[in-house]
Amino acid sequence: MSKLKLAIQKAGRLREDSLKLLSDCGIKVDNGRDQLKAQSPNFPLEIFYLRNSDIPQYVKDGVVDVGIVGENLLYEQNSKLNVVRKLGFSKCRVSLAVPKEVETNGLDFFEGKQIATSYPNTLDAFLIEKGISAEIHKISGSVEIAPNMGLADAICDIVSSGNTLFKNGLKETEIILSSEAVFISQNSPNQPVKRLIEQLDFRIKAVLRAKDSKYILMNVPNEQVGEITEILPVLKSPTVLPLAKEGWSSLHSVINENDFWSVINQLKQAGAEDILVAPIQKIVL
Repeated sequence: MSKLKLAIQKAGRLREDSLKLLSDCGIKVDNGRDQLKAQSPNFPLEIFYLRNSDIPQYVKDGVVDVGIVGENLLYEQNSKLNVVRKLGFSKCRVSLAVPKEVETNGLDFFEGKQIATSYPNTLDAFLIEKGISAEIHKISGSVEIAPNMGLADAICDIVSSGNTLFKNGLKETEIILSSEAVFISQNSPNQPVKRLIEQLDFRIKAVLRAKDSKYILMNVPNEQVGEITEILPVLKSPTVLPLAKEGWSSLHSVINENDFWSVINQLKQAGAEDILVAPIQKIVL
């Protein structure tokens, strides 16, 4: 039986988030200490733990079938791989940052300056697009310290919370690229591999859809069911169940968590009472 070969980061937050996603998909992983390869006992899957920067090339060369990496890495390496799905975690951005005492936040500051970065290709493409001439210093490791050591006037690096920049006396001035983890595959997998990719992606889609949704229940006067149904952004149609109290029903539906607070007042004004919101584990359409 064919097995899907999946590459994930061997160390770091992306590894933990990737393993949690697999767990949420109902996929168990036989993980031993310091293993570079693991099996799933309940899904035809082999996991390879690789250096993050090596994963796109391993997928491209067919050593593995699929991988989970950051979009920023694909952009930096100019990898023309198939992005099956964005995964919504490990969100960050590639940004320009300058010492906090620099008064200007404009791009004109970078003209003729020295910029330290671990993302020279991403930075170079941005500077060319903006018509800025600057000297790029490629650095591996702690880029944030470069201005304090007099190695550069500014940096280009990954930013998540911004705390690292703040601690090093820097401020973010320009976002070059927004990034998140993505599920990637070969561009032309064979049919057995393609079917396994589709099976895994089916589970991933169900998990991601559930993360953004909540199960909502409320008590509604029967004469208001139609109006409240119009307010709710539902999958198809809400479930309506009669209550013991005459003239009332319990209305059950699914709502995007980001929409809840924008419609809650409308629901109450339309007569909804006793509104409950509960998490959802999976949504399969």
